[in-house]
Amino acid sequence: MNIRSDDIRDDDGLCEVIEHDEAALAVARAAVPADGHLKRARDLFDALGDDTRLRIVAALARTELCVCDLAQVAGVSESAVSHQLRLLRNLDLVTFRRQGKRAVYRLADECVRDLLSSALGHVAEGGGVR
Repeated sequence: MNIRSDDIRDDDGLCEVIEHDEAALAVARAAVPADGHLKRARDLFDALGDDTRLRIVAALARTELCVCDLAQVAGVSESAVSHQLRLLRNLDLVTFRRQGKRAVYRLADECVRDLLSSALGHVAEGGGVR
């Protein structure tokens, strides 16, 4: 059974009645990813929840950079950047290529760029601010 909008209290956002919409529940349950995919997505969001890693990803969304340049952008040591890049590589968020003696990093794919862009766009529009 569907819940009418006038059945919802404005003060706390809780329903005053408990009536399940089985059709909506079936759609919602089908949309929930398998546990393994949920864990990978959570790991991805955890990785992007760190200021240093987020600075690295934001910089790489614009251009390829080596570790020493990323350290300058992130404001941390090269060792700290290397540690963060290892984590980002393990999550397939960044990749690198050799350019002579340098390892030049870039985002692994457009999905990472899109995720960052969506998050920053949401914030720019006032989303997430309370």
